[in-house]
Amino acid sequence: VTSFQAVAVRSLCISSPHEHPEHGRLVYKGNLAKAVLGVRFFSYSTSIFNLFMVPYVMLKTGIGFESLFIQAAFYGLMGFFTFVTPVTLHVLTKGYVIRLYYKDEMDTYTAITYNAILAEKATVFHQKDVKIPDITKMFTTFYAKTKSMLVNPTLFPNPQDYNHLMGYDKSFYFNLEEEKEADERK
Repeated sequence: VTSFQAVAVRSLCISSPHEHPEHGRLVYKGNLAKAVLGVRFFSYSTSIFNLFMVPYVMLKTGIGFESLFIQAAFYGLMGFFTFVTPVTLHVLTKGYVIRLYYKDEMDTYTAITYNAILAEKATVFHQKDVKIPDITKMFTTFYAKTKSMLVNPTLFPNPQDYNHLMGYDKSFYFNLEEEKEADERK
């Protein structure tokens, strides 16, 4: 009965499953979206657990350090794992694109990423706003305006969509005069 209901619901949709009425056509879907969400959620939950449990354990067990240096080291280590780890994970994964949509008529892309509170965030940009970094960066494929984005080129079902996103489908303009001036300066 469940599969019959799913087929009935799908047949009532007017657009294909790869179309979004607001964002356009789905051109990319990241395969690590659930992993990124799961790791960040786990990190946040353990940090919240630490915030509540460490003071409780310290008070109930009577564990105390007589040396101020040992106390500072202990609380510093606990603070590192409580605060620095979630912040680091957020910084590293904030640009991971979980879905990318394209609107042909406006030549705009909508990148869906996770924000700091693990909600989906939409970033809309034009193809002309895409900048490719001069030096390959570990967690950046391109910049949309000033925001770094990370996509896996092999996950684009249609390679022309990736080529258009990166601007590889545009004709290459080579200026011989600039090249000669550069040679003369050397």
